[in-house]
Amino acid sequence: MTNASQDFFDLYTHGYARVAVAVPAIRVADPAWNATQTIELMQAAAVRGAALVAFPELGLSGYTCDDLFHQHALLDACEAALGQVAAASATLPITAVVGLPLRVDDRLFNCAVVVQGGQVLGVVPKTFLPNYAEFYEARQFNAAPTALRTEISLLGHQVPFGSLLFECDDVSRLVFHVEICEDLWVPIPPSSFAALAGATVLVNLSASNITVGKADYRQRLVSMQSARCLAAYLYSSAGAGESTTDLAWDGQALVCENGELLAESERFSADSHLITADVDLERLAHERMRQTSFGQSVALHQAQVSSFRRVHFTLGLPEARRPLQRHVERFPYVPSDPRRRDERCHEVYNIQVQALVQRLSVAGQGKLVIGVSGGLDSTHALLVCAKAMDRVGRPRSDILGITMPGFATSTRTLDQALRLMQAIGCTVQQIDIRPSCEQMLKDIGHPHTPENPVYDVTFENVQAGERTSHLFRLANLHHGIVVGTGDLSELALGWCTYGVGDHMSHYNVNASVPKTLIKHLVRWVADTQQLGDQGSEVLHAIVDTEISPELVPGAKDDQPGQSTESFIGPYELQDFHLFQLVRYGYAPSKVAFLAYTAWHDREQGRWPQGPCVPHNQYTLAEIKKHLRVFLQRFFTNQFKRSCVPNSPKVGSGGSLSPRGDWRAPSDAAATTWLSELEQVPDAQ
Repeated sequence: MTNASQDFFDLYTHGYARVAVAVPAIRVADPAWNATQTIELMQAAAVRGAALVAFPELGLSGYTCDDLFHQHALLDACEAALGQVAAASATLPITAVVGLPLRVDDRLFNCAVVVQGGQVLGVVPKTFLPNYAEFYEARQFNAAPTALRTEISLLGHQVPFGSLLFECDDVSRLVFHVEICEDLWVPIPPSSFAALAGATVLVNLSASNITVGKADYRQRLVSMQSARCLAAYLYSSAGAGESTTDLAWDGQALVCENGELLAESERFSADSHLITADVDLERLAHERMRQTSFGQSVALHQAQVSSFRRVHFTLGLPEARRPLQRHVERFPYVPSDPRRRDERCHEVYNIQVQALVQRLSVAGQGKLVIGVSGGLDSTHALLVCAKAMDRVGRPRSDILGITMPGFATSTRTLDQALRLMQAIGCTVQQIDIRPSCEQMLKDIGHPHTPENPVYDVTFENVQAGERTSHLFRLANLHHGIVVGTGDLSELALGWCTYGVGDHMSHYNVNASVPKTLIKHLVRWVADTQQLGDQGSEVLHAIVDTEISPELVPGAKDDQPGQSTESFIGPYELQDFHLFQLVRYGYAPSKVAFLAYTAWHDREQGRWPQGPCVPHNQYTLAEIKKHLRVFLQRFFTNQFKRSCVPNSPKVGSGGSLSPRGDWRAPSDAAATTWLSELEQVPDAQ
């Protein structure tokens, strides 16, 4: 790594950088006073561990100087104020971007100046000057394209001037670009080309007066630009102290990353204020690598991309333990906000239902055959089947629900299966698979007998295979299709019986829905009374039931005898690992770091609400243990994912279908990932 710190618990070790946006209270046309406010905020940002801080447009002079910008006394004072700021930066491990007017070749430019380590690294002039409505910048300033040179003399040194990228050599992937206010409002902002040229952080020094509704528009604009550019975007706007002769100012500061708002300041503050956010530079780099159209855009705009010059600098961040201050969702597949969670549940159901309706139309409107165990996955799949039948105007009796008790089926799950199918209104059939399983065990010479039971993997898979065999033959008999129930989490962990077990179906509606989301989908149907009081009661009971394959008998007939999570790890944590590894390609050490950040503190983070969500916490040693299990099983079981049935992709978190998001060799070794995981300490 080239990051500043190698401490596992330091955010900079894992591809993050802390950035800041500052809005100082200013005095119009008083650069010396404004420099003092700027330096204080620089120092505060450095104390918080930020690598970069952005200030507003023309912040050293004030944006509302109007024709005072043509007064040499003001311009001289601005350069002197810049000297103060640059000198203050000599002892601070931070890079600052400040705004001021600068004279170049007897013309005036609205500029952003980057200072670090006691010197000016470079100067970026504003490209687009608004000259409409309340703006008339062309009265005082010249636009960047009119510049005659690419280097200017400033504070006694020659410094780069023009289209620049600033690259930090000791914080991996920290490459930033600066544009000024109106530059973002045009159809193709300069930052678009800067992102294509390699900038991961886009900085905007703005003044932007406030009018009704403008703050929301700014936020959407910044958010969408960060999404289009696969970048972080820092936005600072002028605040208290700017002239209110004809305008007003709200001092809005924003940090967005790839379309997500990370931080926003309080608006209309009378005081100087500062926000910070930890941006994931590694995530941005991964998204650019993954979205090959980003590279195609680079090829289409070679002239603009190649026009940027790179300015290298070293921050010299002190070795320290800077914990990640960014919120990490414990349940990345399940929104923590109740309203958004309800919307997610509604959309997931509709995606699955629409896909099944289409498959039904191709299959000739046959019956749906589904095995119902009384557990989560088959419950959710049966609910999807019911909605699909409703959508096409067919009776739910055209769903053939089969419950197949075996050697280990508890009275609880059998009762739940029967009550659920009754609430749904499907055709119910119960088949005892024990006789056929006993025959199979006898035929293959298995040593199991009722008197001397042998509960090995063969004993378990015979039951799983018999269930699937019954479902397919029933589908033949009734001219239907078998609806699969296995979920994304089980596919990731290989927790499915290959070929003749729950691995196979004619169409699987659940294959890209993780276990943690399925639990909330079922609860959502219950909470919204979609099956009435009795249906809600059984759905809540199903959510509360221990997750189990029910293939080995337990001590009690009324409860499952096996615990899936005791064998493969807690689904809530394994789903977290799955999302980070597959969606973002993070190394195991970063996955463990994020899991620790999210899960080590019981009080930290936001929780999906519901009576069945445990407020667990995990030590780093526990996280490492379960992540090791995940990696071993994920790689070992790729062969099962290489031939899965058709299934709709549901979420942006990904699908493991070889025809969709995930193509991988079945014989790849997990050695590299497991070795990398060993870099993670066992304790804090």
